[in-house]
Amino acid sequence: MFYQFYEMNHAALQPARAYAEAVRVLYTNPLNPFSHTPWGRSIAATAELFERTTRRYGKPAFGLDKTVVDWKTVPVTERVVWSKPFCNLIHFQRQVPVGRRSDPKLLIVAPMSGHYATLLRGTVEAMLPHAEVYITDWVDARMVPLSAGHFDLDDYIDYVIDMLHELGPDTHVMAVCQPSVPVLAAVALMEARGDRFAPSTMTLMGGPIDTRRNPTAVNLLAEEKGIDWFRDNVVMPAPWPVPGFGREVYPGFLQLSGFMSMNLDRHIIAHKDFFMHLVKNDGDNAEKHREFYDEYLAVMDLTAEFYLQTVETVFVRHALPKGEMKHRGTRVDPSAIRNVALFTVEGENDDISGLGQTEAAHSLCVNVPADMRAHYMQPAVGHYGVFNGSRFRSEIVPRIVDFITSYGRSNRVAVRRKANKPAQA
Repeated sequence: MFYQFYEMNHAALQPARAYAEAVRVLYTNPLNPFSHTPWGRSIAATAELFERTTRRYGKPAFGLDKTVVDWKTVPVTERVVWSKPFCNLIHFQRQVPVGRRSDPKLLIVAPMSGHYATLLRGTVEAMLPHAEVYITDWVDARMVPLSAGHFDLDDYIDYVIDMLHELGPDTHVMAVCQPSVPVLAAVALMEARGDRFAPSTMTLMGGPIDTRRNPTAVNLLAEEKGIDWFRDNVVMPAPWPVPGFGREVYPGFLQLSGFMSMNLDRHIIAHKDFFMHLVKNDGDNAEKHREFYDEYLAVMDLTAEFYLQTVETVFVRHALPKGEMKHRGTRVDPSAIRNVALFTVEGENDDISGLGQTEAAHSLCVNVPADMRAHYMQPAVGHYGVFNGSRFRSEIVPRIVDFITSYGRSNRVAVRRKANKPAQA
């Protein structure tokens, strides 16, 4: 009943939120003389802070309607090109000139770990000038009716394989954080089957491939508590009246609470600074706070079976690096990967996936040729900086673009032909 109580509490606060919003509007109205005084702005700031800390944040929009291709601004249109109950595949279709050479197809697999795929808005925006970008838009589990069936880690892997089939040959896949494990598993299974739709390259960024290496607080918690603790304490049925009423889920608000508790002092200071920015009428800094927390506080529920299977497989049993991970009874063998180029990226100060955890993929994919693999550690960035921010755009993106361009199928064929061409007399 805990989730239902949480919903009732949120509903009970609705009149107070409405009143706070009315107060904020009254004391920010330029026709109100008090709005021009520190006292009036303090009242407005208090009202806005209360409203923002008690509201439920809906799914944000990507809002990417243009990009720059070949030094020209072109429109971008979001289009769903594949759909299943728990995920939509979005294509950011660029209106490039007809006849222009094709850019690489890039499938970005977003984390299914509490936040929406829009958390990777900066990742998509940075890659749009260089590729035809597709992203997995995972659906909030509480919005999926029980009649749609269950969704676990095996289903996640199947979804990735199905999307690669949908996009066709010579697709590049990028996994950010949590999906590094299921993406590596999907590629290994495809290579073992001789699947011609296996991607040309696989980029893993800040992912928990082997959490025994340099374990973080998140990793240690999972090992210490064990899977039964998670099953008993964080899994609960979705409340009435959402479409997924009765579905066993790991609520997004619990995941968010865990994330915020790791850096609670930082969040408290950020909200205090936000209050002071409002009082001082510093609109720019206040707006930056709103933009960040509108995204950060928007969370979604995960199906219980996916969450528990992921925790047990990745963080408790370390099944993939031990060679014990299975997908529907078939062992996942990373050594089967021979034709997919591998690029791993880590952040020096990552407190979610510690240094070495993503690089561990290289010790598992032993049959990927040495000239088809690379690793990069970005100095002075944390987990978020691995896939977003100024250093990501200036230092990581060029390396990713160079890697996927070098190991695209067409480029490989050209290099092979050049190597096999007889020398001129």
